[in-house]
Amino acid sequence: MKPNKYTVMILTAIGAMVLGVFSISLMNEYGWTLFFLVPVLIGFFPSYIIGRSKQIKPIEACEYSFITFGIVILCSLVLGFEGLICIVMAAPIGALAVWLGSYLGYLVSKKKWSNRNISSAIILFSIGFLSFDHVNEPTPMIPVTTEVIINAPIEEVWNNVVTFDKIDEPTDWIFSTGIAYPTDATIEGSGVGAMRYCNFTTGSFVEPITKWQEPTLLEFDVIDQPAPMNEFNPFWDIHPKHLDGYFLSHRGQFKLSIIEDGKTKLSGTTWYSVDITPEFYWSMWSDFIIHRIHKRVLNHIKIESEK
Repeated sequence: MKPNKYTVMILTAIGAMVLGVFSISLMNEYGWTLFFLVPVLIGFFPSYIIGRSKQIKPIEACEYSFITFGIVILCSLVLGFEGLICIVMAAPIGALAVWLGSYLGYLVSKKKWSNRNISSAIILFSIGFLSFDHVNEPTPMIPVTTEVIINAPIEEVWNNVVTFDKIDEPTDWIFSTGIAYPTDATIEGSGVGAMRYCNFTTGSFVEPITKWQEPTLLEFDVIDQPAPMNEFNPFWDIHPKHLDGYFLSHRGQFKLSIIEDGKTKLSGTTWYSVDITPEFYWSMWSDFIIHRIHKRVLNHIKIESEK
């Protein structure tokens, strides 16, 4: 009996959801299984199973796979597993993996290989990926630096670096998505050991001062931090697991230097780590967002210092 294409797509979507929940809830991993293996399987099975039962073109195989991908995304939202913004962020790498799986499924279906061989290979491949994903390697700290030139004396800039008043509401589109952004900064004490609080829309970064070289260098550690964003889901208020501990800011600094004509160069640096793989992909998003956060703070310091 020929398999019904809608049944194939729905069963594939259910299997993908189960594997994704297993990776996140039981293995506590946002990694290759979730962002590569699952999308490849979403692409592979509809293309392979439907392609074995009837003649299909590559574009049809791709269509079946991406419909299944859409079902998985919709279920993730409806069931409250994930938010829309992170799905959009993950979509490019997920779509590429779905396309790869679809094309592999189409090629394999033309060979008419036995189900037993294919099933065994997929099981071994999946187990290998799950094992690889669970290897805990040290997560390196990634530095991000942003600079601004300020037409003001270095002493004036320093005063606005240590603390700053409430920043105007953002006009940058990235902050309209729910990404947390800084609002103001306060400090308790002075010098090394003082406690600085950089307040964001989701809470406060607690930053004990480790270097206080007035007026050229302010360094601090980060011992507590809020969620990096308020995740948006059109159906529910959610708090996905990746908002807690998968993105960590470790330390930061402001560096000031005098340049010509009484101007000051101010640079802000954040050292962070991201425990989501593939790291090269997610660090691109993180770098972009941190630069936007830096620019919001540095531009505010520039405006206040130049008044």
